[in-house]
Amino acid sequence: MQPNKGFIRRKPIESALGLSFLSVYYLAPATEVPPLTPAGSANPAVTPADVCWFASVMLNKSSFTTLIVGVFIVYVLHTCWVMYGIVYTKPCDRHSSNCILPYLSRRPKLQLSVYTTTRSTISAENSIDLVLNVNDFDVDSKFERTVNVSVPKKTRNNGTLYAYIFLHHEGVLPWHDGKQVHVVSPLTTYMIPKPEEINLITGETTTQQIESGKKDTTALDDPVSHWRSRLTLNVMVEDFIFDGSSLPSDVHRYMKMIQLGKSVHYLPILFIDQLSNRVKDLMMINRSTTELPLTLSYDKISLGKLRFWIHMQDSVYSLQQFGFSEKDADEVKGIFVDTNLYFLALTFFVATFHLLFDFLAFKNDISFWKKKKNMVGMSTKGVLWRCFSTIVIFLFLLDEQTSLLVLIPAGVGAVIEIWKVKKALKITIEWKWLKPILKFGAHSASEKKTEAYDTQAMKYLSYLLYPLCIGGAVYSLLNIRYKSWYSWLINSFVNGVYAFGFLFMLPQLFVNFKMKSVAHLPWKAFTYKAFNTFIDDIFAFIITMPTSHRLACFRDDVVFLIYLYQRWLYPVDKSRINEFGESYEEKPKRKPHLD
Repeated sequence: MQPNKGFIRRKPIESALGLSFLSVYYLAPATEVPPLTPAGSANPAVTPADVCWFASVMLNKSSFTTLIVGVFIVYVLHTCWVMYGIVYTKPCDRHSSNCILPYLSRRPKLQLSVYTTTRSTISAENSIDLVLNVNDFDVDSKFERTVNVSVPKKTRNNGTLYAYIFLHHEGVLPWHDGKQVHVVSPLTTYMIPKPEEINLITGETTTQQIESGKKDTTALDDPVSHWRSRLTLNVMVEDFIFDGSSLPSDVHRYMKMIQLGKSVHYLPILFIDQLSNRVKDLMMINRSTTELPLTLSYDKISLGKLRFWIHMQDSVYSLQQFGFSEKDADEVKGIFVDTNLYFLALTFFVATFHLLFDFLAFKNDISFWKKKKNMVGMSTKGVLWRCFSTIVIFLFLLDEQTSLLVLIPAGVGAVIEIWKVKKALKITIEWKWLKPILKFGAHSASEKKTEAYDTQAMKYLSYLLYPLCIGGAVYSLLNIRYKSWYSWLINSFVNGVYAFGFLFMLPQLFVNFKMKSVAHLPWKAFTYKAFNTFIDDIFAFIITMPTSHRLACFRDDVVFLIYLYQRWLYPVDKSRINEFGESYEEKPKRKPHLD
């Protein structure tokens, strides 16, 4: 029997590998493909012609969303394959002549020595200072020690101080040991100091201090030398046998090989964890300071983690080459250093879905507002509030020098909200002698009815909102220090947005209640945003951001739950209104047909 056109058909497609069949749903034209059933089989078999027919239908019916989801799946699989290639290294076959053996398998007695110098290269011991010496060094034992380092005058005058870490045989000076390995790390970096914060009423200030000396007065825009107070060391302790013909390029540059008899050995791989160098551990160097503390941490590391860490360090370095500041790169470091690796893997998996939902929400939101012709059932004041709040949040994040990972999406969101206001108010721009003139479109009777509900809700809301915002601004002015009056103003606005911003979503809920409908809302975009809201709860504990911005992530959870409740309370009646509000449009009456 021939099915009607446009009906949804279901066709089981049996796997050629003998797996359970996959039921694929699709819209098909009114052409029926006769099932080819071999003898003794209850399910239809798949022929090449059937597969080609199915592929053609799927290609014809594919949408942009399907394409994006497909690209997303390919990206996830490719990333998993790349990560597997990073953490897994194929060992050498012991019968091969290209094997490179670990020198640590001989269990030599080692010594760890740490020196400091203002020179980038050293050739003799008379130009360096010994700050730490660990005899009978055990590569499997974790330790952390704090030492005081003398700061030369050259370093105090914005110079650089280097740390040389040697791993050598016990009882032998490093430069006399042919089997020593060493790494070099700068103990200073250049960074713009954080501006002073003052109480705008009393004038009381807070200043950065290092040890007992106060910082010098410098231009805030000039980078000055800062002290890295932590240094993290690692040694790869696995007795791993490398294949000389296929050495991983990431590890190869850290390896030093020697010939012992007929076999080649690689010396201990000493590694400095640059990802552990955080901005929060930096101290600005004062010209009167002669000594500064340095905390040295050591821990063993596996080959897989070493390779992963090398790739992450290279990625952070690439970000800095593309213009990311030290603070922006530090936000990325915090994701890897301050998070458990297993939780980090889960976070990466969730972040890929966040990226997908973000894009789909953006696409559907833009599509919804692009097709929207009226504001029936939509709170205009809610749109204006979202525009104002996103701009304030963007300026606040900019004033707080937040990471670009948070700042860029906030800026894009502000631009989109401005465009929505233009659509909601039906604003058109006409140019007259290079002077822009704004014109507002007329509203229909249905839109005026919605506007009346919106105004009524805002009237009740203002009795609660304005006193809270003004009281919070006065309290912060009296008790909290700020960099400037502008900083106080932006912080007061953003605190009002974060603390009471959800109240401005009440007018839309009130309009929904009065109209007994939620069909006018962009539910596709809302669905994707709802997923991202709960994903943001995870990132709120990982990415460094202001506390108020973190709390706002959890506030959005409550708002979406209320919308979902209204969705359940007021089922969508498509005969009344669709997602673009087209049912409420006032159409001109047709003239009666004269026979």
